[in-house]
Amino acid sequence: MRQIPVDTAGAVVMVAKSPQVKVRDRRTGEIATDTETGARLMTVDVMFAANEEVEILSVTVPEPGISGELTMGTPVALTGLIARPWENDFNGQKRHGIAFRAVAVTSLVGAAAGSEAA
Repeated sequence: MRQIPVDTAGAVVMVAKSPQVKVRDRRTGEIATDTETGARLMTVDVMFAANEEVEILSVTVPEPGISGELTMGTPVALTGLIARPWENDFNGQKRHGIAFRAVAVTSLVGAAAGSEAA
């Protein structure tokens, strides 16, 4: 499946909703895990502002990639953000969208305080 790298250099990114455990199967409650590492997957909703446009993105990230306290409004960095188009049939309806995945979501609160003190 095609993966498209997303440039976050010129964007302002803030947490819109704190990290939540990603559920693979809502009927059984099975938790989603990374196929390579086995780490539990989390979903973090972020406000992504760039080029005078704002979007709310739901980003999947392995639990070890979440660092710092990620509460609503926290500025964050998204490491290794990719977009992956998807399409499927659900109850006879074609559905499609873009899934976002990152290696890490890191709070910038401590980094900003550290640079101001310098």
